[in-house]
Amino acid sequence: MKFIFTSLILALCITSTFAQNAPSKKKVQVQRTTSSPKIDGILDDAVWNAAPIATDFIELRPVPGHIETKEGRTEVKFLYDDYAIYVSARMYDKPDSVVHELVSRDQIGNADFIGVVFDTFLDGVNGYGFFVTAAGVQFDAKYSLIAGEDESWNAVWESEVTIDDKGWTAEIKIPYSALRFSSKDIQNWGMNITRKRTGTNRQTFWNFVDPKVDGFVNQSGVLEGFKSIKAPLRLSFSPYVSTLISHYPYNTPGVKNTQATINGGMDVKYGINQSFTLDMTLIPDFGQVQSDYRVLNLTPFEVKFNENRQFFTEGTELFNKGDLFYSKRIGSIPSYFDKSGLKSTDKVIKDPQEGKVLNATKISGRTAKGLGIGVFNAITNKMYTEVEDAVGNRSKFESQPLTNYNIFVLDQTLKNNSSVSVINTNVLRQGSAYDANVSAALFNFNDKKNAYFIDGAGKMSYVTADPIKENRNGYSYQFQLGKKSGTFTFNYEQEFADTKFDPSDMGFYTNNNFFDQSINFAYNKYKPGKWYNSIQAWTEIEYSRRFKPGDFQSFGIFPGMYIQFKNQWSTEINANWLAESNDFYESRNGKVYKAPESYRLAIYVNPNRAKAYNFGGNIVRIKKAMFDGVSYNYYFFQNYRVSDKLAFGLDLNYNPSYNFVNWVGFNGAQSVFSRYDRNTVENTMDAKYSFSNKMGVRLGVRHYWSDRRNKEFFALNNAGGLNAYTGPALQNVDRNYNVFNIDLAYSWVFSPGSELSITYKDAAETNDKFLTKRYGRNFDNILSSPQNNSLSIKILYYIDYLNLVKNKG
Repeated sequence: MKFIFTSLILALCITSTFAQNAPSKKKVQVQRTTSSPKIDGILDDAVWNAAPIATDFIELRPVPGHIETKEGRTEVKFLYDDYAIYVSARMYDKPDSVVHELVSRDQIGNADFIGVVFDTFLDGVNGYGFFVTAAGVQFDAKYSLIAGEDESWNAVWESEVTIDDKGWTAEIKIPYSALRFSSKDIQNWGMNITRKRTGTNRQTFWNFVDPKVDGFVNQSGVLEGFKSIKAPLRLSFSPYVSTLISHYPYNTPGVKNTQATINGGMDVKYGINQSFTLDMTLIPDFGQVQSDYRVLNLTPFEVKFNENRQFFTEGTELFNKGDLFYSKRIGSIPSYFDKSGLKSTDKVIKDPQEGKVLNATKISGRTAKGLGIGVFNAITNKMYTEVEDAVGNRSKFESQPLTNYNIFVLDQTLKNNSSVSVINTNVLRQGSAYDANVSAALFNFNDKKNAYFIDGAGKMSYVTADPIKENRNGYSYQFQLGKKSGTFTFNYEQEFADTKFDPSDMGFYTNNNFFDQSINFAYNKYKPGKWYNSIQAWTEIEYSRRFKPGDFQSFGIFPGMYIQFKNQWSTEINANWLAESNDFYESRNGKVYKAPESYRLAIYVNPNRAKAYNFGGNIVRIKKAMFDGVSYNYYFFQNYRVSDKLAFGLDLNYNPSYNFVNWVGFNGAQSVFSRYDRNTVENTMDAKYSFSNKMGVRLGVRHYWSDRRNKEFFALNNAGGLNAYTGPALQNVDRNYNVFNIDLAYSWVFSPGSELSITYKDAAETNDKFLTKRYGRNFDNILSSPQNNSLSIKILYYIDYLNLVKNKG
């Protein structure tokens, strides 16, 4: 149930080209009012009568360039006063054609919507989007030519909708506190309006958005005529109180099975000036964040999880530059654990894997001259591991020190949608633990027609010495150039990292010591044909070597094609070939492993999701040259909307592998591999019931099972090949891994920006060294294993300082 508009914006940013003879920008006048309209979705306020109308919307899809019909036209008007901008919208349609599924805020679901995007500095670079569906559900987002869509951005604004015999209407009030704009006495804003008819998958824009033109915000029209408006004091507080009750059957003397805590904290937003905002969270509570989807990881690299904590996703486009910021490092997945206090005879009683975030602060914004500045800081508390020795004595030792995380970014936009940036990340740990610092300079240059580009980055990491490791300086660079204009596009990329480059203390990074090159060719056809709406085809060629010594690593070809058909179904086909490669990581000791040649064929099918019942999925086959290894992935999903309020979804994923070969363990210094079979089954069910556009319940249930059944063992030889293993039998190298999660959440937005939320979680995890082959038996076992249950109740109240002062007056 992701926002449908997201894929559109990403597609516009990625598949870009310059359009000859681009049409001039549309203009419409905003009218000052002395009497603000009532926001009730009924357009009967007299103040709307004389306001100019923005109409004659132009279709983006399925047929770019078509003008909307008179019967299905859209009419939008704008008013403003000293406090807010007001929008009225009339969407003509047949009432029974208006789609209006109820979902939670910041979701679209299966619903028609109207949205307006403001480019308040008229720079064609950044925008603020406010959308409301025919069910009255709000969605807001920030837009950037560089970062795309940031749907985690939230503002406090008002809207109401009404469905009538002419179609549907919407009224919107956006206070100036939700925006940033200049202090000019007379000013114009960039502005565009989009309307989506979900039932026919038809999307139109007031100012035409050409799919062949790079970017989205820069294709806005102009909203003219703002006079004598001033940015208000932007100061708001969101205090919260929460309680958490958790139960886990430790059944250990001195350790409580049930624990209860009461927490309190506050989020603060302060507009430092017209361009910059301070966001701060004090003693945040992330107990209601959705559970990570944990998996059995047989690779030598860390698994990357999605960030679900809003503070670390909202407004972070500046901090994500250069791919140096993996926010899960802060609290959730720290990069440093000191286990030196753990003895071989100790039994671990408690070993927390998440550090408590004490506070986090963001300062970000962009000046009128295009200079973006970002400062981020967060502090996590110490973590302690509790152990019991052989005679029953218990003690604690510090396994994670008090840690400070910091980011500083400067980003200067240039003409032709170009930019230059510098970024620094820094991790400081209390005591003798090592510290880490990474600096980078980035550039992105486009030609005058926005047809050709060149971009790149130079990076340097520095890790200080600790009792085990010495000081390490490392370097990396990335360079890319290409053509992003026309039906045919291409790009060439080169990436390098030396043997000591390491940004993993605050970023996500798997390995260094490489010199990679790739070239990509693409063909994109947006004009619909007799049987399709759009076609995209591409081929990428990748070649990788080590830096020191300069050994060959891998070579592969990755072609693919995407087609959207007239009935709104789509399919994608990928076919990959990897030559025999030198893998220097699988052995876990630096020795080379001659990974076999492999082939991969994948077919993905996506339905028309406007249907009440829809289904799709994919089939993937991987063939390896060694031992006739083969793997399949069968994925099937289905969604069913019982009504606008009630909907269900079910995802089934089955991934059997036969005769695969990978590392399994060590015999002394000898790296041992095995030939094995593996089954992975993942079932996910979700459901939602919406009482209204402000109150709803959602449920997510997931069971994941994966095993490893070793059949034959091999010793890795010095040439990278495999010999028959003759050493002692390896113990406990089979795997049988299960994860079970329930996430049940109720939310009620009882006032703009204020929310009551109640969350129940159930989590269980088993990681056995013996096999339980049947899926049903694994499911029974995980349900009967120890469960970690928690119930969290949180009340967050939004306080706008201006309203507070007004009420006191």
